[in-house]
Amino acid sequence: MPRLLFADDNGTIYDHPYLEMLGCSGTAHVRPEPATLTVLPEMSRLYFHPGCPPYAWDPRQKKIVLLEHTRIGRRRLRCSAVSTFIQQGWVRLLLPAMEYAGKKETLPMWAYSAVGLAGERYCAAAFEIDDNYRWSPDRFDDRELLPQVQKISGQYAGNRLVRHLERCATQYHCFAAKNFFLRRWEAPMPTSPACNAGCIGCISLQPAQSCPAPQSRIDFVPELEEITIPFTDHLISAPDPIISFGQGCEGEPLLQGDLLCRAVGAIRKRTASGTINLNTNGSLPGMVARLCDSGLDSIRISINSARPDLYERYYGPRGYSFQDVCDSIGAASRRGIFTMVNYLVFPGISDEPAELDALCRLIDQTGPHLIHFKNLNIDPDMYLRRMGAGSSPGIGIDRVRQLLAEKFPALQFGYFNRTRQSFYPASV
Repeated sequence: MPRLLFADDNGTIYDHPYLEMLGCSGTAHVRPEPATLTVLPEMSRLYFHPGCPPYAWDPRQKKIVLLEHTRIGRRRLRCSAVSTFIQQGWVRLLLPAMEYAGKKETLPMWAYSAVGLAGERYCAAAFEIDDNYRWSPDRFDDRELLPQVQKISGQYAGNRLVRHLERCATQYHCFAAKNFFLRRWEAPMPTSPACNAGCIGCISLQPAQSCPAPQSRIDFVPELEEITIPFTDHLISAPDPIISFGQGCEGEPLLQGDLLCRAVGAIRKRTASGTINLNTNGSLPGMVARLCDSGLDSIRISINSARPDLYERYYGPRGYSFQDVCDSIGAASRRGIFTMVNYLVFPGISDEPAELDALCRLIDQTGPHLIHFKNLNIDPDMYLRRMGAGSSPGIGIDRVRQLLAEKFPALQFGYFNRTRQSFYPASV
């Protein structure tokens, strides 16, 4: 079994000579199943958690222990837990096992996963759900980007939306924004400074007592031409182009639904090329229907849970209900739009039997074509407290995927948005 990783106060990471890695499913400490372990994907990252000592399995005593201090030579070290952020396209199965009592602030919004050392290799309990080389970090070289930013920004001088994306690409290192300037693949179209949800994991707006939001929200509504001119050009000239409303640097795009309908119509008058996608919370089913009818190709509707109470605890909906979200999924799929559920998964919550039952009912009633399994980026301790997690471990998110595939043979699974040409595999 993998050995425990821990860190000292300076962030230097060590592996323990005999203590073994533990993980958490919800609040339950569990030893990883050997079959679920994988070598950590290359683009993953390691973190350490000051003030939060790790739990481990002691094979000598046959019990779980909390490693608060240890000795290395003559030094007595205070031990901090180590976690990993797994590369995009992979789904974590276990949270890091650590004591949160000494945590002084809300953790930044990453998807923290249990990690250990097997031989000389880092490993995690995870599985790959999707593989798209276009989203690999090594495809984004800023030496190529910066001249393109200067060129494209000059081409659309005075366009506030392009100027906003310039900041997203160069300051926040948003891959989608970089794609816009590199004239390739999927590009973002943020339009809405307002939102009708209060997500506790929002990445563009956080209350003062929480962790800082990793990016700033757009603070204006673009004019129609600010959307249609540059993004029509993207659909015409980029390889395998997608343009997507609904980004991390904005609120809810459905609140600008009239503008989006006009933009989709105007773009489609100029070109039939490429894919127009909407990422949304699905709060306004009537507007979703209008957008589908205006020429939208695909829609991705986000949920953290198929149970209304857990959904509301995370999203804090204002003026809409979970039933509205379900109605939006159904409205899109009935209109033949490629319909995706962006399922924000969390070990110990998303794999509870009650959650699986609720998710099966949602799929039965609304008929989505694809489920995205996305690791929820959030402080695990905060999320577990908000959701009121029980003490029993889940059945495993890998098992959830397997059971869904058995029950719904035509249902697809993924992580990344798709072009129209790849909506349906040849076998479907």
